[in-house]
Amino acid sequence: MEFILTISEVSKRAGVASSALRFYEEKGLIVSERAGSGHRRYHRSVLRRIAFIVFAQKIGLSLEEIAGELAKLPENRTPTKKDWSRLSSRWVRRVEERIAELERLKDSLTGCIGCGCLSLQRCTLANPGDRSGRKGPGPRFWL
Repeated sequence: MEFILTISEVSKRAGVASSALRFYEEKGLIVSERAGSGHRRYHRSVLRRIAFIVFAQKIGLSLEEIAGELAKLPENRTPTKKDWSRLSSRWVRRVEERIAELERLKDSLTGCIGCGCLSLQRCTLANPGDRSGRKGPGPRFWL
């Protein structure tokens, strides 16, 4: 029999608030069993799913995308390392794109990002007449 955890044990071990666990369950990302008292009880394997959810969110996947990825895992057994590897290998390109985006952001933090503010002395040189503002709102050079 698999080890059963309470919501507070899962919260503490996973580093995720109990409210987030209830939300994930509401969205169908994780499941629990109810004890006779109505309290949630989780199989230990839920810790891996939660780690997956947290990681997936950090690389920019939406909850809908995460649900789609989790649906590819076997329901009748705890996912193996091979299952997780197959799933995460599809993300390499997305992670690389995110790294490149963060590098551009890092490089732009001390320079102009095309916000159109015209409040810095340099903006009159890098963005005269707020040319970037005609391209739309937001940090146009960064996007």
